Parts: sequence; structure tokens; C-alpha cells
Amino acid sequence: MSLTTLNINACAHNVCVCARQTVLRADGSCLLQSDMQALQAAYPDAEMLSEAEHQLCMMEIPDTNHLPAGYQMMELRQFFALHSEEENFHYARARGLLSWRSGMRFCPHCGTALTDSPTLTARECPECKSLHFPKIEPCVIVVIRKGNQILLARHVERNQDIYACIAGFVEDGESLEQALRREIREETGLEVKNIRYFGSQSWPFPYQLMIGFTAEYASGEIHVQKEELQEARWFDIHDLPPHPRPGSISHLLIHSIKEQ
Repeated sequence: MSLTTLNINACAHNVCVCARQTVLRADGSCLLQSDMQALQAAYPDAEMLSEAEHQLCMMEIPDTNHLPAGYQMMELRQFFALHSEEENFHYARARGLLSWRSGMRFCPHCGTALTDSPTLTARECPECKSLHFPKIEPCVIVVIRKGNQILLARHVERNQDIYACIAGFVEDGESLEQALRREIREETGLEVKNIRYFGSQSWPFPYQLMIGFTAEYASGEIHVQKEELQEARWFDIHDLPPHPRPGSISHLLIHSIKEQ
């Protein structure tokens, strides 16, 4: 597979994004090839790329100031909640690849400007011949149960007043379970047991793969890491505070416990 400036007539899946939003037709349906041509005409500096293996055509616009009539914007989180797994794959892949390609401009080894590989979805260095593939950052996310309660937290960096699951990036040398225990211990001071895999979700903001788990409280008192959390509390599973909306694995984790 490769990422190229391909003839869009070869693409069955057409994605145009703007930051954390995507462009849809006015009726909410996905874009057609003719829509991609109209958007490219409205944003002539926006490069259109395609990936033949997935029949995926993609572009990113810098703003919505020149969006033609007949189109609307939707948050990708909302899109993920409303569409099929196959459609979500193409939109998540497009958002992730566009972010990666925009940031991967120069070779980290020798500083030479990179070019697109003609045979792989990768960037290559014409000087030292190194290859650079799309970036994925694994993150663990967990809902912790204690009887009829679950642990939810308000995060420092969120601009929304919602309570969500504990989550964090996997560090070098760690297994997923080790990363999960470390994040919980660092952020809340708690220990857990009976860790169970729940599922995963691509979260291309910009490169995350969210790997979800459930766990049971084992010991400890809550002591929040002030740099990461505003607060963490136990909530009755039938009386939950504002929490992530549908479209995220955090929502699915929380409601998987609530529905048991």
C-alpha cells in the first residue's frame, strides 16, 4: 500500500477533515467523489491524497471559512457514535494519516526533507534511505469497580466538566497490564485486581490506540496526582455524573459496568 496523489475516481471512501471535525453532505451522508472535487476547488492549497489498498481518498482543510453550500461539519467523536465500524475505520485512518504526514516532514536521522514512498504507506529519506511509517501510540484506559460503584475522575487538561476513566500512555518496556497498574497507582494511589481486556478503539487525536480494560478495586485510599487529575471519586453505577458521550471507548466501558 502507498499514500499518493492518486486519481480520486479509484476511491470508494472519501474523507475531508478539519481538526477534530469532518465534512459531510448537508443531509449527513458521506462525501462522494464529486464532493471531494468541489472541496478541492474551494480549498486549492489543500492537498488531496489517496491510499489505493483501502480505496481511501482524503484531504484536510485549514478552516471552514470557504466551505461551499450544501455541506455541514460534524465532530469525529459524534461520527464514530453514529456510523458503522467500517466507516469509522476509514475516517479514523484518514485523520491519523493526515496528522502523521503533516508532522513527518524531515528525516529524524539526517534532516533531509522526506518524500512519500511509491510502494508503502510511509515516508522515505532520499539521502539516507530510511523509512518512516505511520505513528501509533498505545494507551490503556480502565474502569475500576468496587461493589456497586465505579471510579471516575476529572482530568486537568480537559476543558469539559465531565468525569471519565483513568487512562494513560504505555511506556517502553511495559506490558499493557503493567502500564494500567502504574497509571492507576500514580494518578489515584489505588491497587487493582482481576484485570480483564474489554476492547480497543482507534482515537486519531492524533495517533492513539485506546486499549480498554475493566478491573476490580483491591486496596488503597484515593490520593490524586494533582498534575493529572482535579479529583477522583467513587460513583454509584446507577447515579453517574456527567461522563463521556457515545462515540468513545470510555463511554462503552462505563456503560458496560452499568448494564451488568
